Amino acid sequence: MTQQNSSSQKKSLRVYLGSILLFIYIFSSVFIYGPLIILCVLLPFSVRYKISCSWVTTVSWMTKICCGLTYQVEGLENLPKEQAYIVLCKHQSAWETLALRSILPTQVTVLKQSLTWIPIGGWALATLKPIAINRENQRDALRTLVEQGIERLKEGLVVVIFPEGTRAAPGENKKFNAGGAMLAHKSGYPVIPLAHNAGEFWPRYSFLKFPGTIKVKIGPVIETKNKKAKEINLEAETWIAQAMKEISHPEH
Repeated sequence: MTQQNSSSQKKSLRVYLGSILLFIYIFSSVFIYGPLIILCVLLPFSVRYKISCSWVTTVSWMTKICCGLTYQVEGLENLPKEQAYIVLCKHQSAWETLALRSILPTQVTVLKQSLTWIPIGGWALATLKPIAINRENQRDALRTLVEQGIERLKEGLVVVIFPEGTRAAPGENKKFNAGGAMLAHKSGYPVIPLAHNAGEFWPRYSFLKFPGTIKVKIGPVIETKNKKAKEINLEAETWIAQAMKEISHPEH
């Protein structure tokens, strides 16, 4: 069935009510799960991570119930089973920052440092081993990404990076930053490109969430040994751009 993007979706009463209910749940549940994660700071990382995954599962369920929004994934067979890897993911929405926790194995995310300063939610996030970078100092940010990224990969954790840096509107392609590809080049760990069209249903900077099915497409492994960062970036960027053409619906 053909899906519509947010620009043509009808802003019906159901959309408004569903979006309000989802917002209320997300906001209130942070004050339940956040403190619980913080209180477990002295326990193993796996405990805090499982709690965070439980929260994401409830958010996903509420998104389906309140907003009629679900997702389907193609390409799970491409994920390496016996080693860590780097995911370079399209960034259109806040949706993927949550949902990837349900789609991919145990992971950490590269994010801006200021997010970890937000009371309760940000403090809880800070206990989940994020790679928090200072975007005001690009050299320091790149060094932090590479050093901490290698540490996380050696721990067996998947490292999720949004190479566009900021959320792009559907149909918009931002140039990939070099950080993720540099981590891959320096570490030798493989890259998995990932595309999705979440921005068509959970738009950036918008309160409303529209019904439909978000398509997630996971690409084949990009081997990084003996490749320059520019080569890795170009390969991932090219694959994601093509995948976006296949799953997006700009005609609506």
